[in-house]
Amino acid sequence: MKIKGILLSSILSVILVLGGCSTKSSPVASATDAPKEVTIRVAADLVPHAEILEHIKPTLAKEGVKLEIVTGVEQQNEAVRDKQVDANYFQHVPYLQSVAGEIKFDYAVLANVHVEPIALYSTKIKSIDELKDGSKILITNDPSNEYRMLVLLQSKGLIKLKDGLTDFKATTKDIIDNPKKLEFIEVDSGLLVRNLPEVDGAIINTNRVLEAKIDPETALFREDAKSPYGNIVVVRKGEENRPEFIKLKNALLSDDVKKFIEDKYGVAVVPAF
Repeated sequence: MKIKGILLSSILSVILVLGGCSTKSSPVASATDAPKEVTIRVAADLVPHAEILEHIKPTLAKEGVKLEIVTGVEQQNEAVRDKQVDANYFQHVPYLQSVAGEIKFDYAVLANVHVEPIALYSTKIKSIDELKDGSKILITNDPSNEYRMLVLLQSKGLIKLKDGLTDFKATTKDIIDNPKKLEFIEVDSGLLVRNLPEVDGAIINTNRVLEAKIDPETALFREDAKSPYGNIVVVRKGEENRPEFIKLKNALLSDDVKKFIEDKYGVAVVPAF
């Protein structure tokens, strides 16, 4: 009996020791074990890009992503290339393709978010039928957007471009028919709104219209939503699968953002997804 008592006591001691070891190997999780917040910096134009990004900030914050929106950056592609920011959101693919080779920017398109239909505005006439022979029309001097504007004029029967223009590049020199002998004045896109009162009409990008507080419903005619000029989010090539970028993409291409765009901008900005 004494031997059995000793054996039982030894077994109990071993169990207590093992139990103590087990307890020590499972420490209680602390607040410091929580995932760290990741910050991504996105360069963007004020309207509507920064406004759309501002809308998704709370969604990303819940997923551990702090979104920092950087506005006023003049060379946004160079800023991404040089790692001054992580991404940009201000341009369409034709424009990006027209400059990427020149600045040696190896990029990836993260998301195609919205289209800003360009349109013809005028402070002097109310209808396309009021355009007279020799009317002065402002267009941008940027190659990709100039092509876009000329194609819009062609779709309304105001001009005809030569065949074979497939690389989103064209100038007024490529017009082969101009029945009303319209006079086209090429300026920087930032000057279109400012000089609108001096001409018979100007084809203006929607972001410029919104920034100038012009009612987009006053356009004489506009581009439709089926456009290759969707505004995109761009990152450095090879980084498009970073977890924080996937979260940014999913937030932007959500039903919530689609409704936000439609409710806030109407015909001026159209979801591209």
